[in-house]
Amino acid sequence: MLEAAEQGLKVSKDEYAAAEPGLRVDLINAQYDLQNADFSVVLIIAGDDRIGMNETIQFMHEWMDARYLQTHIFHLPTHEELERPRFWRYWRALPPQGRIGVYVGAWPLNAIADRVRGRLDGDGFARRLAHIRQFEQDLANDRTLVLKFWLHIPKKDLKKRLKRAKKDKQDSWQVEETDWEVYDIYDRAMPHVETLLAATHTDSCPWHVVDTSNDRFRNLTFARTLLHAVQQRLASTPPAPAVEPAVADFPDALAGVDLSRSLSKEKYSEALNEYQASLAKLSREARKEGLSSVLVFEGWDAAGKGGVIRRITQAMAVRDYRIIPIAAPTEEERVRHYLWRFWRQLPPAGQMLIFDRSWYGRVLVERVEGFSPEAAWRRAYEEINDFEAQLYEHGMVVQKFWLHIDPEEQLRRFKAREQTAYKKYKITEEDYRNREKWDAYVSAVNEMVARTSTGRAPWHLVAANDKRSARIQVLKAVCNGLKGGLK
Repeated sequence: MLEAAEQGLKVSKDEYAAAEPGLRVDLINAQYDLQNADFSVVLIIAGDDRIGMNETIQFMHEWMDARYLQTHIFHLPTHEELERPRFWRYWRALPPQGRIGVYVGAWPLNAIADRVRGRLDGDGFARRLAHIRQFEQDLANDRTLVLKFWLHIPKKDLKKRLKRAKKDKQDSWQVEETDWEVYDIYDRAMPHVETLLAATHTDSCPWHVVDTSNDRFRNLTFARTLLHAVQQRLASTPPAPAVEPAVADFPDALAGVDLSRSLSKEKYSEALNEYQASLAKLSREARKEGLSSVLVFEGWDAAGKGGVIRRITQAMAVRDYRIIPIAAPTEEERVRHYLWRFWRQLPPAGQMLIFDRSWYGRVLVERVEGFSPEAAWRRAYEEINDFEAQLYEHGMVVQKFWLHIDPEEQLRRFKAREQTAYKKYKITEEDYRNREKWDAYVSAVNEMVARTSTGRAPWHLVAANDKRSARIQVLKAVCNGLKGGLK
């Protein structure tokens, strides 16, 4: 791909002057039209020409309305960023619908730098590229227009620039030590660049490799490519999403849950004290070692998620955990990819994050209630697995719990709540209506477990007809998970 860009194309001053006014007007108009669109633009500017990248960003801000360009220059990760998975800082910066987010360097250059400096071996580099492909595809599937530019300067032209700057004081200020470093590692880096470009060039997220030897050619090529892509998307009708063939049956995992499990009050009290004491100690060790964990709680209405979570947090210092209750997305969340609101919540080193409901709403309630198109919830399994794989690879402990009860026990609890003054608020007509779709939810849960229970992020199917037994099952699993994660 790089060889195709090394054409040494030239654009005269007259040609540039003639093209600039119209291009600027069209870009501004497209930018304003975008504000009313139902998609965002993620614009990645990366490459081996640092000066060319800086100049491209500058001219872009001059030609367009900089107020509506969200530009993010990703230097070395901060301490806060290092405490989270690598892509956390990129997810947090995603623009809402109607806006352009400019990512400078970002995940492409980060991957190349890590490979060249030996922080990634061949297998690690391949895994990073797979995460990049999935991330970009997640955005594209969500209707984000992903535009990727690799600004490339041939080595001979880079050498000329550096020599010229060394002699000419007017140019020397533009050259930094980084440019000399790029020249020194140029030959070692280019094979990895080629690998990255080839592995992450897809129909939905292609690379545009631009020769930067001539500034005017670079600017016009960049501007025309950006304009054409935005105008084309604004004028297009979203294609009907492809739906993968349905799998007839998945193993009935829920049928294998022994709902007769129970504990006496005496045994419960003894086990509760034992596991809460263990959790208290383990959570302090996790804080000391910087081990983060993510717990996901899903289950039937009235299955006892709140009671289980309280028994976990009773054993921990308040600073060592955070509970995130998940409801319908806010307006801010609806205009971004559905995983955005979960990525941005990820915990710092040493903290436990507890989700009361989670990203699995996409393949459960959104699927069953028809809130999400079939194509969207079907592709969510792969998106979720990649998300959780990144948490695991960062060193987080990821555990997922489905609290299972039978319909009779649920109805009994509904009736009991209606008779309890401080629990009445938990029961609505919708809770009763959802019971009519019990079988549909069973099918959804079984598919979810089959597709997303992995060694990195296992599902624990908890027999919860007996609340005491359910609480001990979860506490034991949480303790075992932390033990496995600690050094």
